[in-house]
Amino acid sequence: MDMFEQQFEKQKLRDAPLAARMRPTTLNEFIGQEHLVGTGRVLRKAIEADQIPSMVLWGPPGSGKTTLANIIASITQSHFTAISATTATVGDLRRLVEAARERKKLYLKKSILFIDEIHRFNKAQQDAVLPFVEDGSVTLIGATTENPSFEVNSALLSRCQVFTLNPLNERELHFIVIRALKDSLKGLGPLNVHLDEDATMHLISMSKNDARVALNGLEMAALSTQPDKTGKRRITLATIEDAMQHKALRYDKAGEQHYDYISALHKSMRGSDPDASLFWLARMVESGEDPLYIARRLVRFATEDVGMADPHALMVAMAAQQAVHFIGMPEGNLALAEAVVYLATAPKSNSLYEAYSKVQQQVKVATDDSVPLALRNPVTKLMKDSGYGKDYKYAHNFPGHFVEQQNLPDSLKGKSFYTPSDQGYEREIRMRLLAWWGQKKKPSEDKKGK
Repeated sequence: MDMFEQQFEKQKLRDAPLAARMRPTTLNEFIGQEHLVGTGRVLRKAIEADQIPSMVLWGPPGSGKTTLANIIASITQSHFTAISATTATVGDLRRLVEAARERKKLYLKKSILFIDEIHRFNKAQQDAVLPFVEDGSVTLIGATTENPSFEVNSALLSRCQVFTLNPLNERELHFIVIRALKDSLKGLGPLNVHLDEDATMHLISMSKNDARVALNGLEMAALSTQPDKTGKRRITLATIEDAMQHKALRYDKAGEQHYDYISALHKSMRGSDPDASLFWLARMVESGEDPLYIARRLVRFATEDVGMADPHALMVAMAAQQAVHFIGMPEGNLALAEAVVYLATAPKSNSLYEAYSKVQQQVKVATDDSVPLALRNPVTKLMKDSGYGKDYKYAHNFPGHFVEQQNLPDSLKGKSFYTPSDQGYEREIRMRLLAWWGQKKKPSEDKKGK
């Protein structure tokens, strides 16, 4: 590289956005993904030993996929070529691979081909790179925000190691933001920026776990803030709101509001009010609440307050959790909204909750809960001679696939725990139990209509 090229690269770095300038160049500078590149981890060992395999880095935006690929290329001293799957053609791939082969032949230098958004490659493009990965002409590093099991063809995927990157957490984002404020060479150090605490929290919350979004928002706020008489640029919450184009909602994820709002959501769904339920959901989501925390509470509600009145409620709640985990936010907000409306409008019953609570108490005080001999499996001759399995009635051999027999321990004979309501699907369960057991498992009168 001659003098003019060096000057060009320096000027290019100065003109680059803060997120690009602050991009780590070593593993020690890299924040997050300790499960992959922490001390002693397999990927870190492979990078430091210059023995990296072809790989696919799967993670949400701003989690460090491109940065990690650049660090790998720097540490391994490989020639690094980056392309985007949105613009590259099959012809481009073949030219790049041919150049890599020439470098290996003339200079014995390895080549890394980094393909950003590899999930956007069609089958023909993925097939074009496959033989060159297989023969070692290039080491492929693909980056994707989509599940590679669905987006990368199986032949190429089988020749790559998939590494999953986690979203950056608040602590990691806070460290990245503070480092950018203090860095005098690549960051905002020369601008003497002071970021108010509430502004910092809002910046981190609205970045949605994306370091790039956080740094870009910070830079915009810093450059739009005039220094005071002492030369300090104080960034307030209002400035961050303007820079992020999102008003901060008063909400404390670690304090009383966190519990007040989830309580309001839970009680609104229990009260069969979809409008209020959606409001409290949105109030939490738009304030930066962890969507998976909300999803876990929806699963709890499905079992505690809907229960057997609509067994599908649990499936809907779990599907919402999977959707949030799969596509992330903000797209996942509608999956949560769908689940909330379903739960709010579902028939309600806490019969299952009450039944299990009774069983819990019974288990704590039970002194003799031996399994009846008829229910024991006679695995050996001694067991059979001892009466194991004796007089057991195989339900499928009887009309309606039901036969009355004692299944509880002798000490609990005749005891009833579960009393279904007459809500939704539980109405059918009530009638079924009455048909099987008659008055012996007759629902209590106080549960009717509950």
